[in-house]
Amino acid sequence: MKIPVNVPIVGREEIAEVVAILRAGALTSAAKDGGKNVQEFEKLVCSLVKSKYAIAVNSGTAALQAALYALDIKAGDEVLIPSFTFVASANSVVSVGAKPIFVDIRKDNYTMDPEDLRKKITKKTRAIMPVHLYGNVAYIDEILEIATKKNIPIIEDACQSMGSTYRGKQTGNFGEIGCFSLYAAKVMTSGEGGVLVTSDKKLRDKLLMIRNHGMVHGYDTRILGLNLRLPEINAAIAKVQMQKLHGFLQKRAQNAKILTELLSGTDVTLPTPRKYENVNWYLYTIATKIRDKISQKLNENNIGATVYYGTPVHKTPYYDKHTKLPNTEWAAKNVLSLPVQPKVTRQNLQTIAKVIKSL
Repeated sequence: MKIPVNVPIVGREEIAEVVAILRAGALTSAAKDGGKNVQEFEKLVCSLVKSKYAIAVNSGTAALQAALYALDIKAGDEVLIPSFTFVASANSVVSVGAKPIFVDIRKDNYTMDPEDLRKKITKKTRAIMPVHLYGNVAYIDEILEIATKKNIPIIEDACQSMGSTYRGKQTGNFGEIGCFSLYAAKVMTSGEGGVLVTSDKKLRDKLLMIRNHGMVHGYDTRILGLNLRLPEINAAIAKVQMQKLHGFLQKRAQNAKILTELLSGTDVTLPTPRKYENVNWYLYTIATKIRDKISQKLNENNIGATVYYGTPVHKTPYYDKHTKLPNTEWAAKNVLSLPVQPKVTRQNLQTIAKVIKSL
């Protein structure tokens, strides 16, 4: 049986919560503050992230989209994002009528390069959206300094980084708004889902309206909104998963440590968290010139090694741009993500190391 790079880990507790909701029949809520499970989940998120407010929505993409609406990003505006990430970041920008401007990455942790960011800012720039890719924390100090000087808000795409911190501070809590994904392959899940965090009450109030067709009391639409609500079933799963998150992250960290020890001395570039950075090990990503050979051999040995992102966003047919992003294009050709999720065993890790060393 193939060991997947990521897999949802759901137990009896989640099943019991879902069954209780099905029996009660309160599957969702159109109330301004959401249903009981949504509110309980949001409190747990605030407790972890140390933000004042959390607003649950039905996907990470919806979280990014809602954040853009909340900051009044619209047609003619530019939003600076990396191309080396999942397409949701760019799609959310286009969905509000704005234009994504692609920024190159740094080779050491595959996140937005502050120097290239600085060069790409124009009079039309209305937001910066760094991505904490693979759970690695973006160079947020430098990005914040640039953004503050130019008075540009930051939306953190923290979809892959629940549990990652820098200087003891959880990602998503550095800019104006942070966005997390609860997709099935993330470090914790609600099946589909997302959550925004902010410490700005005005933004929180606006986001509550945006996720619910702009309404406050019944059919009184006040601003443009959509149905971005998280159903009670999903919120209940997320609530239980939040309580298991610490254990999940401990196991990932343990597996990452073992894999690093096993692969030390090889020619592959290993992921190395920088000083003050604590990553969640959502994806353990190496770089090597023989990426495709290693990937094929690992897959033959039932190890779900996976390439994220072999085609950067600016090279996809819809976004096909002539932008030169050398580090992004290097990463697309050389990176490979290896499984360190909680179900991975020491024997699996030894197999990974053995295959890589043999090549």
